[in-house]
Amino acid sequence: MRDTELLVPASSLEVLKVAVIYGADAVYIGGEVYGLRAKAKNFSKEDMIEGIAFAHEHGVKVYVTANILAHNGDLEGVREYFKELKEIKPDALIIADPAVFMLAKEICPEIERHVSTQANNTNYGTYKFWYELGAKRVVSARELSLEEIKEIRANIPDDLEIETFIHGAMCISYSGRCLLSNYFTGRDANHGECTHPCRWKYAVVEEQRPGEYLPVYENERGTYIFNSKDLCMIEHVPDLLSSGIDSFKIEGRMKTALYVATVARTYRKAIDDCMESEEKYLNNLDWYKEQIAACTYRQFTTGFFYGKPSEESQIYDNNTYNIGYTYLGIAGAADDLGYFEIEQRNKFSVGETIEIMKPNGDNIEVQVLGIKNEAGEDMESCPHPKQKLFIKLSACPDEYDILRRKEA
Repeated sequence: MRDTELLVPASSLEVLKVAVIYGADAVYIGGEVYGLRAKAKNFSKEDMIEGIAFAHEHGVKVYVTANILAHNGDLEGVREYFKELKEIKPDALIIADPAVFMLAKEICPEIERHVSTQANNTNYGTYKFWYELGAKRVVSARELSLEEIKEIRANIPDDLEIETFIHGAMCISYSGRCLLSNYFTGRDANHGECTHPCRWKYAVVEEQRPGEYLPVYENERGTYIFNSKDLCMIEHVPDLLSSGIDSFKIEGRMKTALYVATVARTYRKAIDDCMESEEKYLNNLDWYKEQIAACTYRQFTTGFFYGKPSEESQIYDNNTYNIGYTYLGIAGAADDLGYFEIEQRNKFSVGETIEIMKPNGDNIEVQVLGIKNEAGEDMESCPHPKQKLFIKLSACPDEYDILRRKEA
């Protein structure tokens, strides 16, 4: 069994800090250019510097995505970007394009190079190819089974690392290389601008009958024919640990701090428990499942890990999320009167019962005793998103604790 890293996404500096506090061994982020999540908030140079310093203070690594499939016009900008990253010093770059890979090797060879899943890494020969070019790690294609990953591990150098997605949204296209978004909207998924057309509802329009929509049924269940369930391997951590994977990767660079905290905390405990003893892991399995189900998700599947997915891996009748909790905000440091600062994310009111979600796995039910605005004025509720407030609860949270409300 190899040392295992839990790799967690972060869309912003705030979410990076949450990922670190809630159990990540490493965090992957995007800068403002050349990553595949253009709609995420992403990191300015200043935020990246602060985030890397915060992570390193806590013994956590930071990887920066530069995984677009580059066109000619991108290359000079990539060169300048890597010169900037050379000074910022992330722990690794995640790259899909061979030209971008070679630029990183030339400009900042001291920074590890990890090969993105976008590069379609499906066999040990491909892993060896990237290793000989200087890759430290290769991210497996989503289409691999655990048996195939084990075979790759047996046929590559011991110091070449395997990273694998174990949780999060699945893409309808092979290893995420999708053309639908570009075709329908002109926004290129391979340049970070995916509009997620796989989640849309489809119909046929006959050329001579404009405006007459005929539903597209793959079968009687519905018309969302491309909409995949989300990947979840929380019930199969022992199989993952014995497969030769070095880094367990969570998908979700567009997700909230609540999502990141919940998934990071749950997999952290599951991995640690299983490393201690499989019996302890099995005894706590219901808790892991309950916690993961508290996230927003689209129903779960094990993807390709146990063979090719069947029709049961798709969701035909809707494209909505299941929502267990509403994210309210992150607790700041408390003052002498027990009030702490929060940037509110959803409305809550004085007298309401909410939960403090702590990194150690505890969930503490509390009552909202008071809300003040920045001027110190009392408020009955906080209806304005991202308003800075001072909150008093029946139990005082620690800094970086998550506040959430359970939904019926």
